[in-house]
Amino acid sequence: MESYDIMLLAVDGVIGGACNAIAGGGTFFTFPALLSVGIPPVVANATSAISIWPGHATSLVSYRPELRRHAGRLKMSTPVFVLGSIVGAGLLSVTGNGLFRDLIPWLLLSATVLFAAGPKLRSAILVMRSDHLPVAVTVLLDFVVAVYGGYFGAGLGILLMAILTLIGIEDLNEANALKNAFATIVSSVAVAIFIASGIIAWGPGAVVLAGAVAGGYIGARIARWVNPMILRAVIIFIGLGLTWLYL
Repeated sequence: MESYDIMLLAVDGVIGGACNAIAGGGTFFTFPALLSVGIPPVVANATSAISIWPGHATSLVSYRPELRRHAGRLKMSTPVFVLGSIVGAGLLSVTGNGLFRDLIPWLLLSATVLFAAGPKLRSAILVMRSDHLPVAVTVLLDFVVAVYGGYFGAGLGILLMAILTLIGIEDLNEANALKNAFATIVSSVAVAIFIASGIIAWGPGAVVLAGAVAGGYIGARIARWVNPMILRAVIIFIGLGLTWLYL
């Protein structure tokens, strides 16, 4: 990598990490940055996943009380999320770069729409949900979301929050705790498969990871000073712009 590439990846890692700490959407920065320095699409997606993985895992430390209260839900759903992420990551590892390149704008558009609709989606589900969602439906939703998360990942947190709202978890801290736990499961399994498949660009990934760690720390410190709605609007604009660019 040239010095310009290293600087670009580090800066986008910082921005992505900070965005994840404040409002989410960090993948909209890390994934395109890896593509822009010449990394093939499948490898760029896998490398982006491993670069932002620590953010989910480290957040669980502060959510231990909430996770203990939902130990039953974790025990029931973990195998489903593991299986779904195996399927999704496995699909990515066998997807050719040509096909994945064609899918990029549609994946970005889907993630952007999910990101934009997240708050309204949660509110609508709170109004419409049933208090007695069948277990089979919950398992199916968990599996589908895990497959998506293992394959691409952008917008995974929003989908998880939607499911948790649908099954009746209305406390935001508890929902965030479970969301991060399930996202950690999905990303951990996916990263393990990506490593075993040899589709990680370790040098660029290390640069993005270092930037994301720094950005996460910075984002956590400035979160109270940044209007999340303004940041969400900027990320949505970037997501739509990237969709147009890759189309």
